[in-house]
Amino acid sequence: MTSADINRLFREKGRTLGSVESFTGGGFAKDITSVSGASHFFKGALVTYATEEKARILGIPYTDIDQYGVVSQEIAGQMAGHGKALLNVDYCVSFTGNAGPTAMEGKKVGEVYIGVAFYDRVQVFSYQLDGTREEIQKEAINIAYEILKKLIEENN
Repeated sequence: MTSADINRLFREKGRTLGSVESFTGGGFAKDITSVSGASHFFKGALVTYATEEKARILGIPYTDIDQYGVVSQEIAGQMAGHGKALLNVDYCVSFTGNAGPTAMEGKKVGEVYIGVAFYDRVQVFSYQLDGTREEIQKEAINIAYEILKKLIEENN
């Protein structure tokens, strides 16, 4: 699955997509928009790399951030849900995790959460990935393509 495949699938289904990214640093949005025609379905991205921006821009309560940590299933779900509302899209994918090089919040390098908000649902997927920082980022983006493909085919 590639960004071109996602482009084709979202255009065929007539659905819109957005992203909220942390450890991927906008890599998902860059990959999606590298394909001609992305403007027909991709509405935008928010890169909330810093914790305070997850609270300020997305409206995630600091109490939740303190309780779960930014690298968590709970925050990934909120990132996707808040992003879906802010970007006014059918599907919003979120990325939070630790791409390294050292542990963060007591979470291992490679611990990744990918959230997807669609319709009135939010699903979060967790992974333990291996590799360099760049390899972990790229693998998470590729996993998100597979998740989006599965969800859009099952729900449209």
